[in-house]
Amino acid sequence: MRIRPLTVDGLTALVPTTVACLLGAEAGTQGWPPLDAFAWTLVALTNLPLALRGLAPVTVFLVVHLGWIVYVSLGHWPVVNSPAAMVALYTVASTRTDRITGACAALMSGVWIYAGVISDSDAMASVVGQAIGYPLVLWRFGYVARRSAELTVRLRAEQAERARREVAEERVRIARELHDVVAHHMAVINVQAGLARFVFDSDARTAREALTTIGNAGGEALAELRRMLGLLRADGVDGSDGVQEGGAATEPTPGLDRLEEMVERVRAGGVPVDLRVCGEPRPVPPGVQLCVYRVVQEALTNVLKHAPGAAAAVELAYRAGEIGVSVTDDGRAKERGRGVDPDRMPAPGGHGLIGMRERAKLYGGTIVVGPRREGGFGVHLTLPTSEQAARRGDAVTE
Repeated sequence: MRIRPLTVDGLTALVPTTVACLLGAEAGTQGWPPLDAFAWTLVALTNLPLALRGLAPVTVFLVVHLGWIVYVSLGHWPVVNSPAAMVALYTVASTRTDRITGACAALMSGVWIYAGVISDSDAMASVVGQAIGYPLVLWRFGYVARRSAELTVRLRAEQAERARREVAEERVRIARELHDVVAHHMAVINVQAGLARFVFDSDARTAREALTTIGNAGGEALAELRRMLGLLRADGVDGSDGVQEGGAATEPTPGLDRLEEMVERVRAGGVPVDLRVCGEPRPVPPGVQLCVYRVVQEALTNVLKHAPGAAAAVELAYRAGEIGVSVTDDGRAKERGRGVDPDRMPAPGGHGLIGMRERAKLYGGTIVVGPRREGGFGVHLTLPTSEQAARRGDAVTE
């Protein structure tokens, strides 16, 4: 539960108010006049405004010091209200510029010396030292607090901007990969169109099959184009369409048929990986295949980076209307059943997690990323394999 700043200021005001009441009760024993009803009222009017210090620091500072001056002028013990004056100066120093803080510090020093003079103190040297030392220390502490708050705000803004840029870069990169998928469909359409034209008069059945293939490939290409354009337009992100010189991709888009090849590379890197396929394999849209491939690639890369020597398992499951993939590891290199290494937790703005999230979102899937109860780490992705299911929405869980 987050506590409101005004509540914090109110609780803070109780501290100097309580100290003032304790000191005021002892004024008679210290050789000062006991507090009457008017003096107690002045104590309250001097300390309680601190509850509003966050809303108007300079105004509260002036009210506190005005009450302090009146209290001292009536011949009462100056120390009673000094904690309130210190809190008020610190608040100004931590929220306002050095020029304003300097003026307030000078005012506090003047009131402090005035209290020493009017009370006919025998230790004016000590009073002057306190009048100079306390404001300077409070000024310094307030300055450090103000600089820390400014740096925190700046850091948060930079982190938000960096996360936004990473999302934009990742979306453009995914869109470029989707271009490869669309280029694949166009190539299929071109070949099948040539075949249909060649056998149109001599083999009607083959021509019909070619036209059916063209229709299916064209539908899938349009769906991928819609996703790509939506991705590039999201949040006002502009990027290239991924078309390379010559209008063709330089290498084929990876799919499920290359999972074994990737797993072999990871095994060669020293990580034992077990690849299992559940269900009856069936054709899956190229974009979905690419999404699965990239998520598995990122998850295994994280195992190589953060848990070298751990055993990993990749399970690809074909289910009715969807395809799922899980990448898990036992995390033996970092843990022995006692939780997960903090270094393995994905950072809020982590580029790899952003990529997984954006890919799952693009295809209306769900992804769960995090430590496993039995130890290690796990990534679980589920994607619909039909366009209708993909339109129903998306969900990402971390």
